[in-house]
Amino acid sequence: MLMNSMFEPFSGSYYLGRLYVEPRHGETPAMSRRQYEAVQRQLYHADASDQDTPLVMKLDQRHFPVTGIESVPADTLAVPPEILSDSRVENPPSLREVLLATADRAEQLLSLTSGVGEAPSEVRGGYSLERRAGDGEPTGI
Repeated sequence: MLMNSMFEPFSGSYYLGRLYVEPRHGETPAMSRRQYEAVQRQLYHADASDQDTPLVMKLDQRHFPVTGIESVPADTLAVPPEILSDSRVENPPSLREVLLATADRAEQLLSLTSGVGEAPSEVRGGYSLERRAGDGEPTGI
């Protein structure tokens, strides 16, 4: 059982959570810094200061790296308008099921856009993994 109970095992590649999804100005999807660090430590076994290992979430059919920011409320996933418009979220904030990639799956997804084991600054900066992985269309990974 996860200490913060935000996410529970869903499959070999994902954890399932329910977060309020709301719009955020800027390019980087974000969640509460405190919760981000707790999830990163617990599920990715990463040091809280290790920003090279972003959490990777999936909302509907789109994957993206997430960072932690103080100004985002707890239990909330704040996403840029382009991600929100690609989702089925209506009338945000809206409580939605989101998937969090396991550490291995996140590494695999990040490697689609960079060399193995290192996420480029564009990915850490919040660009969608699908938009950087090939022809610009979601991969559905």
